[in-house]
Amino acid sequence: MNIDAENLTVRIAGSTIFRDVGLTLRPGQIVGLIGPNGAGKTTLLRVLADLMAASAGSVKYDGKTRAELERGALSRRLSFLAQGGDVYWPLRVDHIVGLGRLPHRRQFAGMSADDHAAVERAMISADVAQFRFRTSATLSGGERMRVLLARALAVEAEILLADEPVAALDPLHQLRIMHLLHSSARKGAGVVVVLHDLTLATRFCDRLVLLAGGRIPLDGAPSELNDDLIAKAFGIEAFRGEHGGQPFILPWSPVEHQSITTLGDAP
Repeated sequence: MNIDAENLTVRIAGSTIFRDVGLTLRPGQIVGLIGPNGAGKTTLLRVLADLMAASAGSVKYDGKTRAELERGALSRRLSFLAQGGDVYWPLRVDHIVGLGRLPHRRQFAGMSADDHAAVERAMISADVAQFRFRTSATLSGGERMRVLLARALAVEAEILLADEPVAALDPLHQLRIMHLLHSSARKGAGVVVVLHDLTLATRFCDRLVLLAGGRIPLDGAPSELNDDLIAKAFGIEAFRGEHGGQPFILPWSPVEHQSITTLGDAP
């Protein structure tokens, strides 16, 4: 599925979060959505997922608006993973992951063999199969996040929008999840992942979208994320290196902030 967002503007409580933002998403690509806190990354992801409406602009899915799609089609073709790892009921892990199959099930119907197989694949991929009989209340924050990722994967959607899926994870599972998302894209899915770790973003993503100052100053290859953009968007000086032929970026020291445009000044 292709997603085309044009001229998106979002205003919340009288403040403009971003204005006239455009973005295209295609299958087979992992896109890193990066930017400072408060830039509107989560808001943009929620607009793309049709979980909130933009103040202006449009989002089309394969050339159609949400209203023009068949009922339930978007929930089967697009999966959304929220940040935070909240689970509000003490459900068993396999039952939580099984919720990802709801868009594929007929009303009041039980899980099919295909549903059970999809849940098993998702739990194995997210490394939570060993927790299947535990309840959410017994899991750590990082374990809950992996369970919720498994739920999103169980949808087996064409597009996965993941909001900070590695923020609560230890380094091993950060790498495993990024490899998993990269592999999903290579198998044909479209993946958008919100990241704060610039090394993970530049290493695993095919494309970076920088949201800062209410606009997108960069939408391109990771190699295009230069020191000037990093300083202006994040207010830091970065240290760059290379290991095994792959570049890495580490935040090194604060610099005098050279804001592209402050959100408060957005018209």
